[in-house]
This record gives sequence, structure tokens and C-alpha cells, in this order.
Amino acid sequence: MKLLFVADPIESFKAYKDTTYTMMREAERRGHSITACEPRHLRWHSGGRVQAQVRDIRLTGDESAWFAVQATREAALAEFDAVLMRKDPPFDAEFIYATHLLEQAEREGARVINSPQALRNHPEKLAVMEFQQYLGPTLVTRSPEDVKQFHAEHGEIVLKPLDGMGGMGIFRVGPDGLNLGSITETLNHHGATTFMVQKFLPEIVAGDKRIIIIDGEPAPYVLARIPQGSEVRGNLATGGKGVAQPLSDADRATARAIGGVLAPRGLLMIGLDIIGTKVTEINVTSPTGFREILDQTGCDVPALYVDAVERAVR
Repeated sequence: MKLLFVADPIESFKAYKDTTYTMMREAERRGHSITACEPRHLRWHSGGRVQAQVRDIRLTGDESAWFAVQATREAALAEFDAVLMRKDPPFDAEFIYATHLLEQAEREGARVINSPQALRNHPEKLAVMEFQQYLGPTLVTRSPEDVKQFHAEHGEIVLKPLDGMGGMGIFRVGPDGLNLGSITETLNHHGATTFMVQKFLPEIVAGDKRIIIIDGEPAPYVLARIPQGSEVRGNLATGGKGVAQPLSDADRATARAIGGVLAPRGLLMIGLDIIGTKVTEINVTSPTGFREILDQTGCDVPALYVDAVERAVR
């Protein structure tokens, strides 16, 4: 297969832990060709097809200088067997514009994974609203009064922006409500921006579990991201410790229920986040965790993913 990865600049990848790199490595091992571009390289002109300036690359096997560019060229997205959208958040206007360009490429014959329409319809923080039977108490608002009432009801809460990633902009407020007003103003930009508030789940001490769901089926191991020291966030980007663990029966049931709904919509791969037994986020843009699970358990999640891509293309 000829695979095009639409992602952040590949020069920014940390190959020793990057999930997209593990996908590329497994695909190349199977003889598939690897090409990469960034969303900013996508363009469309009336009378033509969606194109991009792309780079054909090969992997070197050296994770400190992990790729070599073989050619830089213009290519129509429909020329590839699969276009893998792996752009990290934020889920902003430019991300939305990219999904529209990718959807046009689909109309021209491209096979885009995950589906651009599904990416657009399932923003990572808000997608949980469809599955509230699995959630802890959650509020989406821009109203300071709503937040005060939610805090009064639940005592200890977590506030987060809707377009963040890697734990960015997450605040914990205790029962004393210290700095609640200031934090609310920071997140809602004085009433201009909607954000999310959730009841604090003390089970976070055991980790924020990332469950990888591929074509509706959860991988047999999860990555528990455990906060370190005084930090409340388990995200690896904020210093959390990633510990691979077997998937529990309860989490498997939740993951299959959610994956069974989302996979038919074109979400071939999602990252489901669970604290204790409560779902907190559904990540659809560029879920991570492949490398840590593979290195710690030998469970070859990249192979499971490439298997699914090959099935989708067939």
C-alpha cells in the first residue's frame, strides 16, 4: 500500500515514544511505502483534486535521526491507498478546515482514516456527551454561576478547556473553592468561551487509563498514566508515569459498547480515557500509547492498527 500520513512536522516526533512513528515502522516492515505531509500543505483548486506537497520517506532504524527524505513532490491525495489523519489537537478552526479538504479528497476517491466527517462530529472532550451512562458528573458551560453551583454540589472539581491536549490548561479546585472565580475567567475568557467541568475522581491516584480501540475492539492492555508527586494530572506530557496493565472486564465492556457505536461511523481508532470506572474523554484525532504498551508488554498494538488499515483498504 501507499500510505500518506497527515501529521505534525515529522521533525518534531520523539521516535522513542511516538505512536505515529510506530505505525510507520510497522507499515514499512510489511513493505508499504510511507509518505508524510502537514495539514498546512493541503490545498484544492477548482477543476482539480485535493493535493499536497508531500515527502516520501524511509525509516533509518536510528531513533535519533529516524527518517530520510527520498523525494519531495506534489501529489493528489486520491493517489494513495490510505490517508491517515494523525494531526494532534488543538481542535481549532484550522483542524476543521483540514477535515473539509480531506472530505473533498474522499469524494475524489481517497480513503481517509479516521473519517474526516467523524473527526469533525466528535470533538474530543464533547464526544462523551453521547455516552453519559458511563460518565461521572460533568458540566459543559461558559457560565460562572453554573460552575459555582456545580462546585457547591460536588465539592472537589476539575476544570478543562475543550481544545486542549496532554493535560494543558487543567485545574483542580478543592472544597474551599480557592481561585475558582479566577480559574473560570481564565478558561471562559470572561464569558466568551465554553469549557468543561467534571467531578474530581480520587481514583486518579491509580492512573488515567488509556484504552486503545481499533475497529471497535479494545486492545488487551491499557496504559495507566499515573500522576507523580503533587501533580493531579496523569498525562505523560505533564510528567505522569505510564504503566501498561491488562484490560479489566469492566473496562472491556465499556470500550466495546462505545467502540461498537463509533467504529461504524468511520472512527477506526480511538483512545478512550477512563478513571476508575468513569469515562472522561474520547480521543479521536491522534490517540497515543502504542509504544509504551508495546515496550512494556510485547502486545503489538501497531500491528493491530496496520491490520485494521489493510482490512479497510481491501
